[in-house]
Amino acid sequence: MDAAQSTGTAGALESSLEGALDRHEEDDALALRAPVSAQDDVLITGVCGRMGKLLTRHLHRERGVIGIDRRPFPDRPKDVVHHQFDLRRKKTQEVLRSRRVRAVVHLGTMHDMRADPAQRHSWNVVALQKLTQYALRYGVKKLVVLSSANVYGPHPENPQFLSEEAPLLGAQNFSAIRDLMEVDMLAQNFLWKHPEVETVVLRPCHILGRVRNAPSKYLRLRNPVTVWGFDPMVQPIHERDVVSALQLALRPGVRGIYNLRGPGELPLSHVLRLLGRTARPLPAWLAKRALRSLWNSRLGSFPAPEMDHIRFPCMIDDTLARNELGFEPRYDMRATLQSVDSDR
Repeated sequence: MDAAQSTGTAGALESSLEGALDRHEEDDALALRAPVSAQDDVLITGVCGRMGKLLTRHLHRERGVIGIDRRPFPDRPKDVVHHQFDLRRKKTQEVLRSRRVRAVVHLGTMHDMRADPAQRHSWNVVALQKLTQYALRYGVKKLVVLSSANVYGPHPENPQFLSEEAPLLGAQNFSAIRDLMEVDMLAQNFLWKHPEVETVVLRPCHILGRVRNAPSKYLRLRNPVTVWGFDPMVQPIHERDVVSALQLALRPGVRGIYNLRGPGELPLSHVLRLLGRTARPLPAWLAKRALRSLWNSRLGSFPAPEMDHIRFPCMIDDTLARNELGFEPRYDMRATLQSVDSDR
């Protein structure tokens, strides 16, 4: 889809923005499920996060679900086992040793840019290293790791659509996410070194919904900052579509690295207009100074390097996910964008 087509799409979407979400919410009960044996358990790390809870609500209906998360899970389904401890502890090994865990879905990645870098590295990289060791030791047959298309990085010279073979340049101008790229590369190495474990790495574009991530927080602002002279194409995906992709990744025989693209792409200006936001355009130097000041004073949610996401494109190609994973987004652009304001 080129910019002219996207502009036409934006006009059509704008006229239909008003109103409640359509049939998609009702279709959640029909979300894709992986055919599995009732005797096999799936372990979900980060189970108390938004994505973990959504995935749990689908999976527990047909297989045993075990969750590890140091946060409480007061609204968990009664048949779900929740271990409230740090993933890096040896208790994780005990869980895998004592239960018939045949699949692990790793959602327990820390994205808090305010966290101590050493702690964040340990939480993300060391935890996954231990998890893969335990998976090999106790016969786990499937490992699914949720990464992000942000590992490619927004750059002015990016081609229109990036394949899974594109270089991972996300940390070039944003060193704080280097450990998130290490998580992706660790999962890649595990995929190639251990073919006996079906490893799947998912790289979704900007996830929108009730998730507490940077794209959703940015689009919830009534007057978001934009940069004069820049109007990048952006790709959003609904959080529930990502959950469907996670379920597809759990199917026997699926392995590989897959970009996850949502219903399409639009210029940032059209996205903001569709949501009824009033942008505050600033020169690049002033926008960076403002973001840095707000971040340092703890009045803002975005470190200054994230400004590149509202200047440069980072669009992905999802041919592999459609052809091999069988993934098709169910939520259209209107529903995907509106999900940032949803209270469900």
